[in-house]
Amino acid sequence: MSIIEARGLTKSFVQAVKEPGLKGALKHLVTPRNITKVAVHPLDLSIETGETVAYVGPNGAGKSTTIKMLSGILKPSGGSISVNGINPYKKRMENAARIGAVFGQRTQLWWDIPIVESFSLLKDIYQIPDPVYRNNLEQFIELLGMNEFIHLSARKLSLGQRMRADLAAALLHNPPIVYLDEPTIGLDVSVKQKIREFIKKINHEQQTTVMLTTHDLGDIEDLCRRLIIIDHGRIIYDGSLSEVKSRFARSRIIFFQVGSPMPELFAELNRTPGIRFTLQNDQEFSVAFDRYEYTASDVVSRVMRHGEVIDFRMEDANIEQVIKAVYDGNLDLNQQAQ
Repeated sequence: MSIIEARGLTKSFVQAVKEPGLKGALKHLVTPRNITKVAVHPLDLSIETGETVAYVGPNGAGKSTTIKMLSGILKPSGGSISVNGINPYKKRMENAARIGAVFGQRTQLWWDIPIVESFSLLKDIYQIPDPVYRNNLEQFIELLGMNEFIHLSARKLSLGQRMRADLAAALLHNPPIVYLDEPTIGLDVSVKQKIREFIKKINHEQQTTVMLTTHDLGDIEDLCRRLIIIDHGRIIYDGSLSEVKSRFARSRIIFFQVGSPMPELFAELNRTPGIRFTLQNDQEFSVAFDRYEYTASDVVSRVMRHGEVIDFRMEDANIEQVIKAVYDGNLDLNQQAQ
C-alpha cells in the first residue's frame, strides 16, 4: 500500500460576498450572500515510500491546500485520504507525530529561546529517545552548518539560518514523510545547496518520502524524480521528470565554435523551418531545433559541410521551459508528443 493515498480528494471554501463600506456590511448582515470556491477538484494521488515528488503549479493552483489536507490541518470536502495508514484529519495528533513539515513563510521554532532549546522541547514533544536525539542533532548540526548559530534565539537568525534550523526541527523525530512548502524561498545559492544536499542524504539513507512544493525549478531538478503539475485544482500531469522533458521539451540547442565565418550556412539556416539560428559573433553561434524534426547529427553534419568545427556542446530544454509553457497556457500535457 502507498504511504500517501488519496481518492477523489476535494476541498471547497465558502466565501462571503460583500459590497464595500458600511452600507455593504449592513446589507450582508441582513441578506448574506456567499459563493463556493473550489480550491481542489477531485484528484487521485498515490505516493510510495522513499519517493521524492515535486508538486508544482501557479499561485492559487491548490498546492498548499492539498498539503494542508495531507498534513491534517484542513478537513477535505470530499473523497478519501490515507497517510501512513490513517486519516490525517480524524487522527491529527497521531498523524503529526509521523510527519515533518517545513513552510517557508512560517517557523516552528520558539522565537525568544536559543535554537538548541527549541530542539530540546521538540525532543520532549515527540518523545524522541535520547540516543536518537543526540545522533540526529549531531548529524544535522554538521550537515546544515548550524554550529555558528545553534545557541542564538530564532529572532536573531537570518532567513537562511532559520530555514536550516526549521528543516532540522522537522526531521529530528525521523518522520517517514516530510512536506516541504517553498523550503528555499529567498535563500542564497550556497544555503540552497546545503539544504538540497541534506534532503537528498535523508531521502537516500532513511528512505524518507519527500513532497516538495516550490517555484524554484533548481529544487525540482536537483531533488525530485517525479513531477506532479496542478492547475486550477486539477492534476494535469503526473509522471517522471525525465519523461516530461522527453515528451514535451521539443527544443534542443547546439552551441558551435568554428574556425572561420560561414555566411552561406547562416543564410541557409535562416531559411530552414524548425531551426532557429542565433549569431554571437562571426565564429560562435547557436542552433535551436525541434528534436522531433531533426537529430543532433543532422545539424552538426550540416555545419561541418561548410567548414571547420572547433568545438560544440548541446543542451536539452530544461524543466523551467516546460513549466513556463504550462503556466502560460501554451501546453496541453494530456496530449502525447507526436
